Parts: sequence; structure tokens; C-alpha cells
Amino acid sequence: MARSEGGGERREPSFGNAGKTRDGLSLDRRDRIGAFAEDDGFEEDEPLARAPVKRTATRAASAKKPAPKPAARTSSKTSTASPRRRAPKRSLLGRLVKGGVYWGLILAVWGVVAFVGLLGYYAATLPPTSEWAVPARPPNVRIVSETGETIANRGDTGGESLTLAEMPKALPQAVMAIEDRRFYSHFGIDPIGLARAMVVNFQSGAATQGGSTLTQQLAKNLFLEPARTIERKMQEVVLSLWLEAEHSKDDILEMYMNRVYLGAGAYGVDAAARRYFAKSAREVTIAEAAMVAGLLKAPSRYAPTNDLQAARDRAALVLGAMREEGYITDAQLKQALAEPARIVNRQTAASAGYVADWVMDLVPGFVGQVSEDIVVETTIDTSIQRAAEDVLQNGLAAEGEKLRVSQGAVVVMDGAGAVKGLVGGRDYQASQFNRAVTARRQPGSAFKPFVYLAALEHGMTPQTVRVDRPVAFGKWRPENYTRKNYGEVTLKRALANSLNTVAVQLGSEVGAISVVDTAHRLGITSALNPNLSIALGTSEVTLLELTAAYTPFANGGYGVVPHVIRRIKTEDGTLLYEKRGSGPGQVVNLAQIGQMNEMLSEALISGTAQRARIPGWPAGGKTGTSQDLRDAWFVGYTGYFTAGIWLGNDDGKPTKATGGVLPAALWGQLMARIHDGMQVAELPGAQAAREAAVAAAQIPVDGPSPVMPQLPAGTANGEARAGSRVIPPAGGGDFLKSLFGG
Repeated sequence: MARSEGGGERREPSFGNAGKTRDGLSLDRRDRIGAFAEDDGFEEDEPLARAPVKRTATRAASAKKPAPKPAARTSSKTSTASPRRRAPKRSLLGRLVKGGVYWGLILAVWGVVAFVGLLGYYAATLPPTSEWAVPARPPNVRIVSETGETIANRGDTGGESLTLAEMPKALPQAVMAIEDRRFYSHFGIDPIGLARAMVVNFQSGAATQGGSTLTQQLAKNLFLEPARTIERKMQEVVLSLWLEAEHSKDDILEMYMNRVYLGAGAYGVDAAARRYFAKSAREVTIAEAAMVAGLLKAPSRYAPTNDLQAARDRAALVLGAMREEGYITDAQLKQALAEPARIVNRQTAASAGYVADWVMDLVPGFVGQVSEDIVVETTIDTSIQRAAEDVLQNGLAAEGEKLRVSQGAVVVMDGAGAVKGLVGGRDYQASQFNRAVTARRQPGSAFKPFVYLAALEHGMTPQTVRVDRPVAFGKWRPENYTRKNYGEVTLKRALANSLNTVAVQLGSEVGAISVVDTAHRLGITSALNPNLSIALGTSEVTLLELTAAYTPFANGGYGVVPHVIRRIKTEDGTLLYEKRGSGPGQVVNLAQIGQMNEMLSEALISGTAQRARIPGWPAGGKTGTSQDLRDAWFVGYTGYFTAGIWLGNDDGKPTKATGGVLPAALWGQLMARIHDGMQVAELPGAQAAREAAVAAAQIPVDGPSPVMPQLPAGTANGEARAGSRVIPPAGGGDFLKSLFGG
């Protein structure tokens, strides 16, 4: 015991185990900072070896004294620690797994850091977010009939924009089932789906699956080019996250379904439903919804118009996915597989396409540039449209080859000029050229009513007599198609039998300019050459304007402007345009309308148009055949409708058809079908002629117009130049009296 500086005794501390060290301190091996092997042979409480310590004298003296005994411990532990169990050795595989997990986590963290950095870098290449906006969907123009039935959709999409509430539930469910099952749970990017796709692609050794969500697909379609680059993919991710932040899930799904390409020129589910099933997407069945959803993987390859069996096989996969997700029951799955979607193939061409194209040409003139979805209400009667289409196609199929006729057109309008039906060609899918509205052709004798009307307005009557005889104007010697002459004839008979010589005589009497003015007043809008041949229809016109110019004969003398648009509205009902006004008003005196109806109805009773007669119905009309039989026409009317038919070839090759044969026959079939069940109406004017009890024994033929040689200057007004002469018949007679009507 050492003495303290204060004189008292100082007691050295002791820690038990007096025999261990002189100062009673010892270190356990585990107390060393650092790692050691678990199998190094040391016990857990084994003291560490110490280096020898040099002792001082004082220390040596005190070491000789016996060490005091340690006080008894109350702890239950013994003074000597019991040996602990040695830690088991870890296997090489375990250490590899542990190391793999450790480094995997490290790599994952750094991968996330690198991904975020890369994402930020490519996000910086995009415009500022303040400029981001979902581009407006290309506007759709829905064209409907007079009863509201959809005729066609026009625009870049080809269909309406529908809300999810307007779609059958099966439609969005089919899309999600096959394309993005976790659509409503992910944040625009689906890590699970991406990982699954990577595994499948790794196992198959090819890129058979993609991990893109519907949001990513929408972002790509809305904002980006289709190039497959890292930059484009990273921008797609950024824009997907932005879409999810700015729009609800329903909005995103709705935008996707209204814009995605689904093959055959259809963008959006409504366009696809109309293209493949001829119905609105509102009406599709489960099987049809599955087929539409199946198109998303490869629209061109799986388009049912391209490969129906491939489309059905793909639809079956979609149906299976829908069942796995619980969207449909086993019974619905079984029924959909048993009754797969059918593609609607019309037996005849979709002739309403001609109407829709014409409407689209007219719309900008009424509302300017279309910037939102609009509805165009037309004057089209779908039953008349179908009848016109059927009659034309059936007629060409039956007689076209024999008569060397390959094309045709039909126009039907009411007494106000509203177009009720329009067919611009034999097959819209084969050719979209509108022969009813755009093509200009020589009308031949179908132009003669304007010559006769001009004559009536110069004081003549249907009973005025002219002499059908050979005539000559310079080198031009127009002849009748039969090369026969009939002597003295009334104007009524001359028009009914389509005598060329009389028509040219009348044109010469009243003047070509007067004939042109009369035709323009009634509705012809094309430029007309004011020469003598105008009497035989050598100036070109369209079927639409010629039909409109006949309409005053049917409505009591009122001019019309042919029109097909009644009003234009936005989808929410805002009125943009409405047709007002009734046209140019009275253009022909009612008495002269009655006279024209007397003459033109005679053409159906005993003249060249007998094949056009409608049993029980008063009707009038005129046949027409152009030079070299290139064009065959018939334009006629009842008290309700006026209709025109043209037949010919696009390349102008001659046919074997005249206006009084196939065109007149088709007109009669069409008008009989249109008027079925309607109340019979008289033609306007004084006492229109009724159908004769017995038709003529032989139907006169309306042949092509004689070719007129080029006339010298100074004859443009239609007057015969000096030296021209009308050749009287052999035996003479009072030629001037016969020529000018006494």
C-alpha cells in the first residue's frame, strides 16, 4: 500500500484475477479495432498477449507484497468466463451471394443516379415546360343526311372523337388488357412491365415485347418522331411523366383511343369501327372491340381488310387477356370466340363518298378553315342515294360491256334545287373523280329544250310548224340521226323526236346569243360558245348544272341554285351556317312552262324517251347523245324531282349507247323506285300532256349531234353568214311561211 501525499495511505485498485497482471488490466481480443478471421483459434474471452513491461524499483517493491484478496462478487457470473461457441465458417457460395447483393445494390444506386442524370440531360433538350401543350386533335367533319344519319366522316382521322362514357366498356378494357394492364396503377412508366419485357426478350433472344405504357405511346404519337434513338426514348419518358402530372388517367386513355392509328387510314377507334364494321364505335360488340385492340401491335399487318384470319387470331389473344383480367366472363369469352367480328363489305360502292368529297370542297367557302369538330347537315335522302347507286351499278353491270360503257353519274334534286342523291361514278373505291360535279361533257340533244324555250319566248308555240328538210350553213350540213326528213312538223313533234334540222333552224332564227342567255338564266353556269352548233349541245356542261337547269320545268318556272348543305354546326350545337334564300326567283313565264311541259312530256309518250316512262305519272324529259356516241344523257322530271343520268367513258372513247336507250331506261327505273307510294302530281302549267294509251310503234332514235366545221369570224352570234342557205325540199312549197311559221 503506498502512501498518499497527504500522509494517508493510498490503496492500489484491484480487478480480480490477481494472478493475471501486476496492474490487474487485460484486453480481450475482440476489443481491438479491426477485423479478424472467425476461425483464428482464439476463444472469445482469451486475453491478448502483451509486450513485457520494464519495472521500476518502486513497482518491484510493491510487487513483493501479497496482493489483497478480491471482495466476493454478488453477480451470478463466475469469475472465469465460460468459453463461447466458435462462429461457423461461411461457404464460398454464400460469400459470393452476399458480395453480389452488396455490389448489385451499389450498381443499382449508381444506375438510378445515371438514369436521372441522363433523363435530366435529355429533358433539357426539350422546349420549356411552359410551352408544352397537347396538340389539338385534327378536326373531324361529320356529314349527315337530312334525317341525321351519318353519311361519312372527313378529316385526317376519319371518325368522331368519343368520350370514354360514349364507348362500350369492352373497348377501353380490351386496349388495356392487351397493351397496359397496370395503366391505372403506374405513374406513366411501368417498371414491372419493363422488367418483364426485358426478361422475355432476353429469353427469346429478340425484341418480342415492349415495355411502353399507353402514356408513353401517347407521348410518342403526340410530340415525337418515330426514330428509335436513346434521345427520343428519354424524351418520351419525360413527356409521359408530364402527361401523368397534367392529365387524369381517363383523359390520357381517351386521348389515346381517339388518336391512335388503327390501319386502313383510320385514326381513333370510331374511325376504325366505321372502316371495318360500318358502324360507330358506340355500337361495337366484345368481339369487335377485341379486333380493334388487336390492331395496335401492327395496324397494317393485322388490318382485317388485309388479312382477316390474322386479325381474328390476334383478337382471340385479346379476348384471353380480357378474361384473365376479369373484364369478361367465361360465357362472354366463349360467345365472342364462337362469333368473331365480321368485316362489312358493301355489295356496291360507297357512292356517298362522292357527296362527302363535294361537301368538303364547299365547307371552307361557308365557314373558312375548320379548326374544330363540326357537323354538316346535308339535303341527301339516303334512300334516294341508295336507289341511284343501285340503278347505275346494276345497269352498267347488265349492259355496260355490250354498249361499251364503263362509267356513269346520277343527280337527283327536288324542286328547290336541294340535291337528294348524287353518284359521281361507278365505284368510289376505284375512282374518286366526281363525274356528276366536275366532268364537263357535250350534252347533245339534251340541250335542245333551251333552244325551244327561246323560240317560245320569241312568240312561237308547240303547234308552230317548221319543215324538217336538209339545211346548210356554209359548209355545215346538219342532219338527223336517221338521215331522214319528215317535212312539215310541229315544234312539239320536232322536240319529241329530236330532229336536228329543226333545232338548228330555230337557233338561227332566235340567234345563238339568245339561246345562250336562256340556258344561263335557267341554271347553266359553264361558258357556252354562241354559234349555231349550240342548238345541238356542242358546248360542254356538267350533269349537276344541266339537271338544275331542267328544274324550272318541274317547279313552275323558278330558277334554283343546286345545293347540298343545309346547315353547319359545331359538335356542341353552335350554328355556323344555315342556307337561306330561294334562288333567282321566277325565270320563265308559267304559260311557257306549261308549253315546255307539253312538248317534253311528248318525248316520253311518243318520242325518243319512251323507255323513261313511269306508269301513271306525268313526266317530261329529253335524251341526248354527243358526237361520235361519246356521251349518252337523259334528264327528266316529275312534279317532285328532277334527275339526270350520264353514261360514257373517262377516256372519251365512243360507245354504242344513245340517250334514248340505257340512260332513259335507267332513269325510268330510278324514278319509279323513288316515287313508289307517293301521291301522283301533275306537271305545272296549262294542261300537261298525259300518257298516250298506245305508244308509237317505233321509238325514234336520238342520235349524236352533227359535227359543225369551224366557221369564219363574224358568225359567232349564230346568224348565218352571207351565202348560207336553207335547202327547201324538192317540189318547193311556201318555204318562208314554213320556215317562220306564217
